[in-house]
Amino acid sequence: MTMRCHAYDPTVVAQVRSGGPDAHGPPAEHPISDGQGKPCRSCLQQIPAGQGMLILAARPFPVAQPHAETGPIFLCAGHCAPWDRASIPPVLTTSPDYLLKGYGANHRIIHGTGRVVAADQIAAYAEQVFADALVDYVNVRSARNNCFQTRITHDDS
Repeated sequence: MTMRCHAYDPTVVAQVRSGGPDAHGPPAEHPISDGQGKPCRSCLQQIPAGQGMLILAARPFPVAQPHAETGPIFLCAGHCAPWDRASIPPVLTTSPDYLLKGYGANHRIIHGTGRVVAADQIAAYAEQVFADALVDYVNVRSARNNCFQTRITHDDS
């Protein structure tokens, strides 16, 4: 099985960067990064100190529904190369643990899959979750603030 971590939806990223609304309606805030704990959800790298960034409400689901969690995320203010690789990004080693949850094709949580796991166990736990045929993808969230980090998909071929 090949797992792939994905950048936040590039269409949403482009819209927000051009001044469009976030998931709650207003445009993103435009602070300067202090370089501490500000992972961009597009390039999945820390936003360096002194670099412009965006803070916005994000809902990594196609429509609002009870399982569609919305919360704050950071983005580089300028263009960055979106992460889309068959590996866990190094930014997911910057916290001791993360909350992982499996979701079905209907974007609903597959109950019993949510677990806080050590950063070095993300791939192993995601693989375990994908063993359930009902799981279509796994969302990785901050274990401390519940912020969306990335989505993991898999390819069985």
